[in-house]
Formats: sequence, structure tokens, C-alpha cells
Amino acid sequence: MKVVRILLGLLAVLCVVLAVAVWRLPGPTEVTSAVSPLSLDEDALAQRLAGALRIPTISEASMHDAANFAELHDYLRKHYPAVFSSLKTRTFGESLLLEWPGQDASLMPALLAAHLDVVPAAPETLGRWTWPPYSGAVEDGYIWGRGAMDDKSSVLGWLEAAQILLEQGFQPQQTLYFAFGHDEEVGGEEGAAVIARALQDQGVRLAFVLDEGGVIGENLVAGVQRPVATLMTAEKGYVTYRLSTQAEGGHSSMPPPWTAVGRLARAVTRLQEQPMPARLVPPVDDMLTMLAPQMPLGQRVAIANRWLFEPLLLAILAGNPTTNALIRTTTAPTMIQGGVKENVLPDTATAMVNFRVLPGDTIEDVEAHMRAAIDDASVQIERVGDWSVQSAAVSSVESPVYRDLQLAVAAVFPDALAVPGLVVGATDARHYAAIADARFNFLPIRVGADDMARFHGINERIAVSNYADMVRFSVAFLVAR
Repeated sequence: MKVVRILLGLLAVLCVVLAVAVWRLPGPTEVTSAVSPLSLDEDALAQRLAGALRIPTISEASMHDAANFAELHDYLRKHYPAVFSSLKTRTFGESLLLEWPGQDASLMPALLAAHLDVVPAAPETLGRWTWPPYSGAVEDGYIWGRGAMDDKSSVLGWLEAAQILLEQGFQPQQTLYFAFGHDEEVGGEEGAAVIARALQDQGVRLAFVLDEGGVIGENLVAGVQRPVATLMTAEKGYVTYRLSTQAEGGHSSMPPPWTAVGRLARAVTRLQEQPMPARLVPPVDDMLTMLAPQMPLGQRVAIANRWLFEPLLLAILAGNPTTNALIRTTTAPTMIQGGVKENVLPDTATAMVNFRVLPGDTIEDVEAHMRAAIDDASVQIERVGDWSVQSAAVSSVESPVYRDLQLAVAAVFPDALAVPGLVVGATDARHYAAIADARFNFLPIRVGADDMARFHGINERIAVSNYADMVRFSVAFLVAR
């Protein structure tokens, strides 16, 4: 009986400890803004964006047309005359770099990135679009077409904001660059990477880069009712490896113990069965801490007491592909080749495996993990492609820039919670890593569960009112510069 009482007492103490931890959760910093919403002609804004969407600036090599990019350049110059007459403009191939001199030359400049190019629409899907992908239709309260979400709306949003402020005689305190790449969707090597090298050659050092990446998610976080604005403070790295095996070819009626295909399949299976370790990195850890007060009690308890529940929390996050990508370097076999006929043993077999590298892991860590997991000297492992990049350093949520992003969100989207986060894909921002002290990723677009498939998918669109709010956000952020 005495043992039972002791156990009950310990349980009571544990419950108190857990409850206190929940009570002490800080939650997101609730930022308010005294800035009044900017009055805009939303229909005119929509029509200008729609006109840009009608120009199919596709960067995919087989569909690329330089004339379309030249047409878009002319379109932008026509509709934003104050911007292109006041700001120094340089072209890098089909990319644009605009420089807005600041009042205080002692301040480090900043760079605002977006991209002019779009992905193609798959021919077999065209019949499923409500409005054709390059129609630029303004219907049913939406602007429809490739680039409405990714990412011409950002290009034009910045230009609209700059045009408004220039007409008011505004000049930023720090010099601002607008960098609009033309090949982000195929890696950015001829656009953002070239711009970054040119700035580096000039001796330019950037205080920060702001690019697409985070959004205002509506009903995307389980248990959180309010929209969540994810101000991304880091981006995962990127690397692809080719696995290759060799074996004696011949007739399939007399196979060896391991064919090239079999040995390759075993290597791929071992990789998938042994993913890289899961852990909470600062952007994700901070995001969970700030969102926890909005979540049901069970989730709050687990997040507030990670010292006890972190293994369970990681297991839950690993159970969904979206959240699994936030907690580990992911392993994705994407291509496999071997053989030319069903009754012929191939001499070689190859597979491509793509990794998105979590902050704190390195490409070298990935390769070491691969070799240990595969544990087969006959499998050749070779890094391939030009996209390899280490994971980005994590930018501080204590920085003035992060605070300015919070204030701009509060001014335009007062219902949203602003929290940090991690970009699991790849953006042009990575090309500026060598010359920037910090980087953030945020695109002020409202995205619901059914909108996620519109990125690179069917029926890409943005609400007319949301696009106007993007412009308002851009003005609010620029004014803080």
C-alpha cells in the first residue's frame, strides 16, 4: 500500500510538472500594427497581373522562348514607368536586377527575390483547367493562370509597391535590389546564380535576402484554427546521387545469385529502410513552441514537455510526408534504369536518389550515411547534377527583419499567427547565401488544403483580394526599409 501511495504521489508531481510546462508555453508574439489598410484599385491590379500571366515565360528547355521573356520585360517597363525610370536596371540573360539607392550609404543593402519563369502545363491536363493556363482570366473573384501563385504575383507585387512609393517620393533608408530570375524552376544557374556572382564581384554584401517559400496556411496545421503565416528562417540543402551496379550479362534462364538489377534494388531498399535520423531543428522547434497554445491539450502537453515526449512527437511527425520533411534529411529514389528486354540480363543498372538536407546535416554526412546503409562495395555511389547545395544557416527570429515581417503580416493579415519555419524545397535564395548575412522566405498568399495541388498543378490561381493584400504587404515591408 505504501508503494502505491508513493507511486501516486510521484504521478501527481509529474502531472504538476507537465501542467506547469504547458502553462509556461510562450506562444507566438502577438504583433499589432497601427498602419491603416492601403486603399487600392483591386480590379486594376488584377488586370495588370493577368496581362503578365498571358505571356508564357516557360523555363523548361524544350518549351523555352526568349521572345516571351523579352515581351514580359517590355510589359513590365510599360506598366511600371516610375520603377524603370528611377531604378538602375540591369539584365543578365533574361533575368532582371533593379537597384533602388538608399538614403544611408552606411547601411548594408538588401535583396528581394522573385522569378519571372513558370513551369509548363502538362498537355494531358489542359482539359481539366477551368480557364486555360495562360489565359490570365479574371473570373469568379480570382486571377487564373501559371504564375498566379508561383511566382509572377510576387514579381508584380513588388513592382506595384515600388511604383506606389516612388510616386509618393519615398526613398528607402538602405539600398534595395529587386532580383527577378528567369530560370528558378530549372535551378537558377543562369539567372539568380549569375546575379549573385555579379554582386559578389562588385563587393556587395547583403544584410538579408527575402524570397518565396512560406505562405499563409489556412487549416493546414492540425488543431490550429487561425491562419498561420510561416516566415521561413532556413532552407534545406539539395543533393542527388547516382547508384550503379554491374554484373555479367547473358540469358535470363541462367542468372547469377545477384543480377545488376537485384543488387541495385537491394541498395535502394536499404536506403529507404534506414532513413537519416530525425530531430527538431530550431525553425521547426520554434514553430511548434509558438503554435502549441493554439492546439488541443494533448498536443500542448507533448510539445511543452519535449524532454519526455520528443521520441513520441518525432514518431508522429514522421508519419506524414509533409511533417516528416521538417524533421530529417529525406531520401527519395526518383529514377531507376536497367535492362532492355525481359529475358536478357543487363550488364548495368542505375538509380537516382535525391536528398533534401536538414540544417545541421551536410552533404558529406549524407554520403557517409549512404555508404553505411548500403554496405555493398560493388554499388558505385556518385554525386551528380549542378544543383548540390548545403543546407542554409538558420536566420534569427530576433532580427529586426523578422520583426518587420511580423509587423507587415499584422498590418495586412491581422487574423494570422506569424511563426518561423523551414523551406523543404529549393528557391533562388540559396544562390545568394555566400553574400548574405541572413535569408527569409515568405510569400503572403493565402493557401488552403485544396490550394496546395495548384502549385505546379491544375487551376493555379490567386484571389483578386489576396493579390491586393500582397501589394499592401509589400508596401508595408518596403516602408520599414
